Amino acid sequence: MKGKKLFIILVAAILVVTNFQSCSVEPVYYSQVSPDGFYDSQEKVYQRFGVPFAHWSGMHSTIFSVSRVLSTLSCDETLMPNRSGDWYDDGFYLNHFYHLFSSGTDGYWVDVWNSFSAGIAQAWSAIEDIDKYVDFDALGFPAGTRESMLGQLKVIVASFYLVALDAFGGVPLYTSNQGDLLPRASDQETFDFIESYLKESLPNLPKRQDGDLSNGSITQGVAASLLAQLYFNAEPYIKKNMYAECEKICTDIKNGVYGSYSLAPDFRDIFGFGNEACPELIWAAPSQNTTRQLYGSYAPYATHYNTWVYFNNQSAMSWNGICLIPSQDINGKHYRYEAGNLGGPFKLGSPYDKFEDTDVRKQNFLYYGDNPTYVAAYGDKKYIGMFLADKLINPITGGVCTADGSRQYPKDDTIAMVDQIAQLSPVIDYKEGRKEGAMYAEENSGVRLIKLSPVTNDADNTIRFNPDIPVIRFTEIQYMLAECKYHSGDKAAAAALINEVRARYFTGADPNPVTAANLDKYRLADEWLIEFLGEGRRRTDLIRWGMFTTEAWWDHPADGADKAHYNRFPIYESILNANKLLEQNPGYN
Repeated sequence: MKGKKLFIILVAAILVVTNFQSCSVEPVYYSQVSPDGFYDSQEKVYQRFGVPFAHWSGMHSTIFSVSRVLSTLSCDETLMPNRSGDWYDDGFYLNHFYHLFSSGTDGYWVDVWNSFSAGIAQAWSAIEDIDKYVDFDALGFPAGTRESMLGQLKVIVASFYLVALDAFGGVPLYTSNQGDLLPRASDQETFDFIESYLKESLPNLPKRQDGDLSNGSITQGVAASLLAQLYFNAEPYIKKNMYAECEKICTDIKNGVYGSYSLAPDFRDIFGFGNEACPELIWAAPSQNTTRQLYGSYAPYATHYNTWVYFNNQSAMSWNGICLIPSQDINGKHYRYEAGNLGGPFKLGSPYDKFEDTDVRKQNFLYYGDNPTYVAAYGDKKYIGMFLADKLINPITGGVCTADGSRQYPKDDTIAMVDQIAQLSPVIDYKEGRKEGAMYAEENSGVRLIKLSPVTNDADNTIRFNPDIPVIRFTEIQYMLAECKYHSGDKAAAAALINEVRARYFTGADPNPVTAANLDKYRLADEWLIEFLGEGRRRTDLIRWGMFTTEAWWDHPADGADKAHYNRFPIYESILNANKLLEQNPGYN
């Protein structure tokens, strides 16, 4: 049974607001609630405390949450192709893939600004209420609760500002909901602001102990990890190398200075059922059974319309959109090794190809629940794999994913999910020649990723949304430490740290371990890609390596030397109009 979750506390807060007494015949109306009289119990204080966390959870927890989707769709890992008009939406999704960023073009960068701003406002509102109106001693809170609560809220403010710095650079720095609109601070001022809040709050936060369950709260490990992220990307943020500072914090986290964290032995411990007990989760968005909304999963956006038959789950909605950047051209040439019709070979992209064939993650996703044969073979984790590729035939039920019948393949044909995005249907006469690229996907184009919120069968649907959504995990600390070692010239130590993670994905020997000899920036970029595929950090990694605008990948030519400003997103026109003190990022009209 899961512990109390912050988002459940928020739901309780809403119920408190909407509930009423019915013992009086005549209704009594109130125009306002006095804050100093409202906080008369610990429960109400926790309800107020939980509101910014609910916003944070929505901002980070889903595949299409704003903190993930910009990175997911603008890089060399996934895209939302045009499937004969499906998901084209006037080019909205492909604007991200082709880097068609502008202040007048609609894109998720609009939502990022609005979301981080709303989160900061909610956090400051909670800080002001709790600091001003709550008597912690009178309500019987344990010593240190006030400092911990206010510290957690200031860390969440810093986390929202870190999202903003990463996306836009310097932004207005508000320390209250009172007062006038402000202009943008400089990059350095925003960086310093985040750093100061994290450092100030860290000592007052609790440490994770062995056996603690993840519940979305902020520990010393969370604050230290955010500080490490800040230093790790300091070069693109403030043009200053701070790898030494990042290495020190990561080493301390690894040594338990900020709490007890460790690598999970199985990727299903991280993303699967019961993952709130996983010691790898430093910060996770909590979820419990069917409480969290459907959109937390990749599955609805990724899977073919009839994949529910393969899943054996009639409620598994499938909208057939997002898929991996393909590894092969229309003729089956692998873009990693040879030129295809769209160019290449490409050092970036081809994510499915970059998983070793013996990697346990590269199996097709299959939920087996309590099936004794599969439990005996694969343990009690309830599922295997995290991709959908080739023909989808459930070996337990015999259920088959077949063609939609209204698109490129005849109804009831067993179709294969191919690692290509091209016009391949044998029954359509493409009179102008068969084309490939992001504009020419068919219903089965692209390998699909099933990683967050694995899909159950019908019988186990009540636990479908049980897994929490990882936001920061210990592997990120390990990989940051490895990259810091690389930058300091210690390639052997960097390779050892990465191989410690890679080892959990092979039942035998790793067929392609990292070595001092084969470790360069592209191998490091590949290791980040396959480990954190779909987790919303790829853009930041490519920018740190100077690759986001200078490198090409499948159907995405390099932006060019004059497009370095694409490393930051534009501020949308409506936002500029709402605050005339704001200035647009350089390079955008």
